[in-house]
Amino acid sequence: MNPLLNPLLLANVLREYLFDTNRVWWSTKEEFERYRDKAIKRIVRHAFIVPLYHRKYKAAGLTPNDIGGVKDIGKLPIVTKDDLRNAPPHDLIPTGRKTGGFYMVSTSGSTGRPVTLFTEPYTMFKTLIGFVRVIREHGISWRKTRMSIIADLSGGSAEEVYFTGTAIPSLKPFFSLENMQTFHVGDNPERIIAEMERFNPEFIGGYPGMLKILAILKRRGKGEHVNPKWIGSSGAILDGYTRKYIEDAFDAKVFDVYGATECSPIAFECRRGNYHVQSDLTHLEFVDQENNPVSPGEPANLLVTRLFGRGTPIVRYAGISDLVTTTTIGCECSMVTPLIKRIEGRKVDAVVLPDGRMVPPSSFTGVPYKVMRRFNTNKIEQFQIIQQDYDKVDILVVIDERQRDMEPKVEKLFDAMKKAYREILGDEVTVEVKEVKEIMTKRDGTATPPPVVISKVKKD
Repeated sequence: MNPLLNPLLLANVLREYLFDTNRVWWSTKEEFERYRDKAIKRIVRHAFIVPLYHRKYKAAGLTPNDIGGVKDIGKLPIVTKDDLRNAPPHDLIPTGRKTGGFYMVSTSGSTGRPVTLFTEPYTMFKTLIGFVRVIREHGISWRKTRMSIIADLSGGSAEEVYFTGTAIPSLKPFFSLENMQTFHVGDNPERIIAEMERFNPEFIGGYPGMLKILAILKRRGKGEHVNPKWIGSSGAILDGYTRKYIEDAFDAKVFDVYGATECSPIAFECRRGNYHVQSDLTHLEFVDQENNPVSPGEPANLLVTRLFGRGTPIVRYAGISDLVTTTTIGCECSMVTPLIKRIEGRKVDAVVLPDGRMVPPSSFTGVPYKVMRRFNTNKIEQFQIIQQDYDKVDILVVIDERQRDMEPKVEKLFDAMKKAYREILGDEVTVEVKEVKEIMTKRDGTATPPPVVISKVKKD
């Protein structure tokens, strides 16, 4: 049954679409904070009827009345990935409900063990409102702009449920949606760009790795008439080199969206390029390894609370494995939300030096672009950073064959890259820059773009 045929749900969705989407522009800061206080109290009351959370809160001697708003959230226990992974299904949904009334969604499992949660139509549509807000900021209409979306449509993924399962398909009786074209991130890139050629999208959205591959094909003469006005990146860290390569290939500005399956959406870049936290949808706490608050300007771990939802709640969740840097500086755009200065990258991909210091991916993924800009070239087509051991890092590089014999010579580029990485990583780390014919895809044999950074060392 189409969930939007439920009059109560339809009324809620319409009301929140009309009022919630524009809250970040229309509200004063005081109104915004009052809304957040109410949202936190509402989601905590919901968490109290979900067994996993109920037991934790009861053990801590808490009742719903102990949480009066944002200022009290630190009273609540932290929830980990293992808490969610190890809980039986009935512990992740409200008491008395059956799992058959929910949809299961799973994280990508990039660390080897995915997390499975339960969602339902209200949560799905509320999440979509967050993404409508993102594209509205950039002048994109979800009903009129021709959009090509590259998503993870593998079975059980959140994007599969949204794009081909329930959320967006349920809109089709009301809207044609012929302006939307959807691909699986594991599809053949040449087929994707050929289909885009016929569709002529004004907006392309997808994972940065796949967008980079499409940009390479564009430079090679494929997709001659694929000329989007906007490109949106999401699903992985967008490093400076990849951003610039995509922008140059398509002659279009790239904006980044930051989120996670458990609590998406989190933040997005406005037209001025600043990351705005969707803080009426998600509450963020910035902490160190011991979950103590971290000062602005320092890389921090996240504790995330999703401020909506009727399935599995996400409250003070420590399972988002990214490092971010906060800032107290405001933005000149009209949004009232706080900013994130920089998305540093996943902790699992950070490089750990022999002295124990952790270097986030954002500190070194921009090196190839800076070197190419210095020598006024773009002959580096792809690269990958692999930390083999605490004192050994390999930089794998694919050279554009059409530019191989142009100045500067490949060896000169490699020497400059090696020197730049040594300055970042220190003299105790051996850095080797190696040319390869291609960057290998994932070991599971799918066409999913490979990660930019791989660290094979333990992070303890």
